[in-house]
Amino acid sequence: MSEPTLRLKGVHTNIAQYHILQGVDFDVPAGGVTMLLGRNGVGKTTTLRTIMGLWRARAGTILFEDRDITGLATSAIARAGIGYVPEDMGIFSDLTVEENMTLAAIGGPLDPDRLDWLFSAFPPLKTFWKKEAGNLSGGQKQMLSIARAMAEKRKLYLIDEPTKGFAPAIVATLAGALRELKNQGASILLVEQNFSVARALGDSCAVMDDGKIVWSGAMAALAGDHALQEKLMGLSVETA
Repeated sequence: MSEPTLRLKGVHTNIAQYHILQGVDFDVPAGGVTMLLGRNGVGKTTTLRTIMGLWRARAGTILFEDRDITGLATSAIARAGIGYVPEDMGIFSDLTVEENMTLAAIGGPLDPDRLDWLFSAFPPLKTFWKKEAGNLSGGQKQMLSIARAMAEKRKLYLIDEPTKGFAPAIVATLAGALRELKNQGASILLVEQNFSVARALGDSCAVMDDGKIVWSGAMAALAGDHALQEKLMGLSVETA
């Protein structure tokens, strides 16, 4: 394993009166894909939102490249080099695809070579470049959401359930783009319910239950141990 690009130490997060994260500890190694897995409602989305500063950690430390980002504003965390794809996509429906992408390029104009790569990964974005994003299909909106995070090279990408509810062809397109991003050397923390995608993309893995990390290790180790899958998540990666 490489040195961690992101490290969570004893992170607690409350939402209203609810204690959601209860001492989360795990690392995201640099240059690979870390899967954050677990049943619904165990705190995976809260973990990503806490890293991005959208929800504040009540206790604990979040280190990004050995820099404490726990108390930073979301805008400062983004400028530090972290891209975020929320589960709800978060696109601007009344803006065009082009305008959505332009807003995502915080460093200046969109790089033409980067844009060509995104068009090759997500062809519908080029087709509907001048169209309002609200007119896209669900799968096309997800492509736009992911492409916005990739508009500039980031040091770390946080991606929340990108393939949820989509047809196999869309899943294959999204997984292919994430694989290419991985091949470019990006670090990715990926929440994913499609375990065949998790097995194909993941290098390392952390499994959550009830607001805590209950297991971490190599994705291949989890994928090859059906009894462990049943114990941790109640289903088999092999047969999911």
